[in-house]
Amino acid sequence: LLTVTPHLSLSFPNLFASPVLLTVFMVVYNFKSIQVVPTANEFVDIALSRVQRKTPTVIHPKYPIKTIRKFYMRKVKYLQETITEKIARILEDFPRVEDIHPFYADLINILYDKDHYKLALGQLNTCRNLVSAIARDYLRMLKYADSAYRCKQLKRAALGRMATLIKKQSGLEYLEQVRQHMSRLPAIDPGMRTLLLTGYPNVGKSSFMNNVTRANVEVQSYAFTTKSLHVGHTDHKFLPWQVIDSPGILDKPLDDRNTIEMQSVTAMAHLQACILFLIDVSEHCGFSIEDQVSLFKNIKPLFVNKPLVVILTKIDLVRYENLAPEKKRLLEELSQDNVRMIGMSNITKEGVEAVKHEACDTLLTFRVEQKLSKNNKTVENILSRVYVAEPKTKDPSARPLFIPPQVQQDLANPEEAEARKQQKVLDVHREHEVGATFAPDLRKGYNLKNDEWKYDPIPEILDGKNIMDFVDPDIQKKVDALIAEEEQRLLSMEEIDWGSEEFFISEEKEALYETINEKQTLARQTRSDRVTTRAFLPRKYRTKTFEQLTKELKDRGVDNETLVQAHDSARSKSRVRSTSVFTKSDDPRERSVSEARQIIDAKDRGMSVLGKRKRGVSELTNRTRSKSKTDRFAGMPNPVRQMDALNRVHKKIRSMAPDAKRGVTDTHIFNMRPKHLLTGKIRVNGKFDRR
Repeated sequence: LLTVTPHLSLSFPNLFASPVLLTVFMVVYNFKSIQVVPTANEFVDIALSRVQRKTPTVIHPKYPIKTIRKFYMRKVKYLQETITEKIARILEDFPRVEDIHPFYADLINILYDKDHYKLALGQLNTCRNLVSAIARDYLRMLKYADSAYRCKQLKRAALGRMATLIKKQSGLEYLEQVRQHMSRLPAIDPGMRTLLLTGYPNVGKSSFMNNVTRANVEVQSYAFTTKSLHVGHTDHKFLPWQVIDSPGILDKPLDDRNTIEMQSVTAMAHLQACILFLIDVSEHCGFSIEDQVSLFKNIKPLFVNKPLVVILTKIDLVRYENLAPEKKRLLEELSQDNVRMIGMSNITKEGVEAVKHEACDTLLTFRVEQKLSKNNKTVENILSRVYVAEPKTKDPSARPLFIPPQVQQDLANPEEAEARKQQKVLDVHREHEVGATFAPDLRKGYNLKNDEWKYDPIPEILDGKNIMDFVDPDIQKKVDALIAEEEQRLLSMEEIDWGSEEFFISEEKEALYETINEKQTLARQTRSDRVTTRAFLPRKYRTKTFEQLTKELKDRGVDNETLVQAHDSARSKSRVRSTSVFTKSDDPRERSVSEARQIIDAKDRGMSVLGKRKRGVSELTNRTRSKSKTDRFAGMPNPVRQMDALNRVHKKIRSMAPDAKRGVTDTHIFNMRPKHLLTGKIRVNGKFDRR
């Protein structure tokens, strides 16, 4: 609630005679930082939803009773901490009437009723203590609960009692209304230099404030346009000032004044400001000069120990000199006690700046006099506390000022000194107009053994070696010789007969060259089209059509007759394959080969090994006949070796079976609706996609 800013710094000696910085701080109350106060139902919803989100929600059947007790005790303890934390924040945000400035304390009493305000905060404090007591009692009972059902019922009772206690707090709505109103209060610094405007309604207080400050207060032609205090800021003598526009007050007893008028009375009673009492001499405000003078006398006790300036407004309508003698006499009575009276007009701006300067100077003089006279402190008493450092003489020896003779001579004869003065390099540059850009001669000050070396070309170093060491002095002659040799060769080429047979190429060599060029182009294109960002597929797993395989074998030199024989042999082997994968045979080799073929064919179709789900013989036979596959055991005639290979396949499949993976690179997710996102408590409102 408090914003502390440095305002004044003084230096005083401490016990060790070193200056100490003493800073006087200005206190500015910031009621806009008070957080929103929720209603009773919102308070309960916030607390219970936080418990639901921040604590575990599932009890597994294997939990022992000790874990179940901790489970429910954690919920009760968390709700108690949440409620006490929220209430403590509310009590901390709202200001205590006893700890703030008397001006704000009385302002809170006038606007919000101090008793009601303190009672609401006191009820919240009591509620916080009761919540802690309830949690403490139920935690003690939960500690000795003998079953999960009893733990759940105790937790339910504890949370219900805490929620009921919060719902009974009717002061939360009142505190929220107070917070909203306090956030709109102006930030008034009670210790700052202040000008306070007061008087009857519609006498020109808001217009004067708009003229001298950067504020923009509403101005209307009817009374009580200003219903609360308004603050504006201005500058005078390089110091910040605040100007307070107070609501208008009427001439009646203090007990009969309403809340709007009491705000002005509170500001005049507690703020150490310069009071500017405005009087409308034209009486266009609806009140006569006699009524305004009567109001001045009525509230005069509030002006004690405060500087006062009486301002006559609207002098553009009626001048002070044109007033009736009776009215002049009433106004002169106000200025008997050394009260300065100044006239001004907010429309023509006449006298506005004079009023501002007079009021500010009056307050500054009053503050200085008050500081000097407070506690009988005089100027001597203040100076006795200020330490002034003075240098002491080291020894009695005289040390006169020394001036070089040349300087004395130049001071005596300035014309000779000017003639002897060396001309600047920049002036020389401008006189001779050497180039467009001035560049000082940096080599002029080089300190070398021989001054002739200053303007020698600086060597250029490359890779630790001087380039000039590798420059041939006869380079131009050699270049000219090369050019002449090139021209001689061009002349000799003109004499050659390009139509002779030695420059022609035979058709066979030309065809061979084109073939080589095509293959090289194809190889380059193949390398450029090759994808290197994905996994390389082994050659034995690459699928090729019959036409591609036939073309590749023909390119390698296999004749057509051999290809036809191999194709017929493969088709005959496919036809003689057994129609049943469960054929009984006495030969173990034939049985192992049949089982191996069954396993391989079933795997190619996506079936499980050895048929976890056995299908009909006809279906398996049809699928076997529909695909002509090569025998994978062709290079393994021994049945024992074949069964060993099958066992290795089984082990590899079983190692990946728990994860439902087809291979080490399989990342497929079968269950797109995971249980931990879709199970839990059933709620009427809200989402189910998170816990």
